[in-house]
Amino acid sequence: MNILVLNCGSSSAKYKLIEAISGDVLAEGGVEKIGLPDAFIKLKFADGSKKNIDLDITDHNGAIKAILDMLTSKEGHACIESLKEIDAVGHRVVHGGEKFNKSVLINQEVKDMIRECYGIAPLHNPVNMAGIEAIEQVLPEVPQVAVFDTAFHQSMPKKAYMYPLPYEYYERDHVRRYGFHGTSHRFVSRRVCEMLGTTVEGKKIICCHIGNGASISAIKDGKCIDTTMGLTPTEGLMMGTRSGDVDPGALIFLMEKYGMSAHDLMNVVNKKSGVLGITGISSDMREVVEAAENGNERAQLALDMYELRILKYIGAYAAELGGVDIIAFTGGVGENQTGTRKTVCRNLEFLGVKIDEELNEVLWHGKEGEISTPDSKVKVVVVLTDEEITIARDTQAIVEGRDPEA
Repeated sequence: MNILVLNCGSSSAKYKLIEAISGDVLAEGGVEKIGLPDAFIKLKFADGSKKNIDLDITDHNGAIKAILDMLTSKEGHACIESLKEIDAVGHRVVHGGEKFNKSVLINQEVKDMIRECYGIAPLHNPVNMAGIEAIEQVLPEVPQVAVFDTAFHQSMPKKAYMYPLPYEYYERDHVRRYGFHGTSHRFVSRRVCEMLGTTVEGKKIICCHIGNGASISAIKDGKCIDTTMGLTPTEGLMMGTRSGDVDPGALIFLMEKYGMSAHDLMNVVNKKSGVLGITGISSDMREVVEAAENGNERAQLALDMYELRILKYIGAYAAELGGVDIIAFTGGVGENQTGTRKTVCRNLEFLGVKIDEELNEVLWHGKEGEISTPDSKVKVVVVLTDEEITIARDTQAIVEGRDPEA
């Protein structure tokens, strides 16, 4: 079964065409700068090479049509002869609120509920819906499935997801912690157990999805019991451009002093803070590490802050879980930044964590495996996340009438 996986952002639409049973990626790429004069589609080929093609794309409908054209065009991937070879489409939908705890077949009721979440995910859900509606126009007979970033975290107990705000804001406005990166956390928590020859049942796992966006989840018996992101993806860890946890009083102070609007403040904590805000150089951790190695004090400070927050949450979740069996590192930084893994793990020796530092140094750039020593009380593993194959397999299961969680 050929599944087209779509991930629509505000000005982009990423895609993979996956043969769900084998997991083979037939085509991948994405449209960038939708609505701008310099819009283009980026194609990635099996040998690792890439190709950019300039296109006049004004909206997501045009982006989806361009993607579909590339799947059959000799100029693009030409991996299928006809669009009839696309059996289903799986969409990453960022926010499912309290309404969805698993992936679902998209119908009018589901679309209405996705729209109800616009208020708490104004930057994400509308463009996710644009992708869904674009497919409806171009491939009206093809079934579509929504896979929600928030769904995996719906198993959190109320004491973990509630904010200590007046209860009426939860009842009336659904203000609570939802968590994100759920598709990645679900995949990694299962994949790491496969790698170790065990099952998620009976295991206490701390999953660290660390990248430009970052979150950590505490997972017990395969279920999330807590996670770092909240109502929005801004809460929790320090990230590339997001602040993570900040005293609300500090934000109010800045709003009053500089006459910021809510929109201004949202821009500060989401796009101007985090690693970029501290370094003033970049949100790209590779550039920050290089700057720190060359003596840039603010780059080193950003690294220290970034790693300390990871350490603090791992410690907190070890306490919440009542111990930890497995720590998994994934995401762009988690998979590749060996120095961050080493620093964090060195400070977890009180939990019985021991890593093979030589092995840690070689596990990056597409390599995964265990980096803990045989006598370590906690297994520490680098896992390559694959949200797209999870979306594809959920989509296949739902189209075939199976429970994707089974």
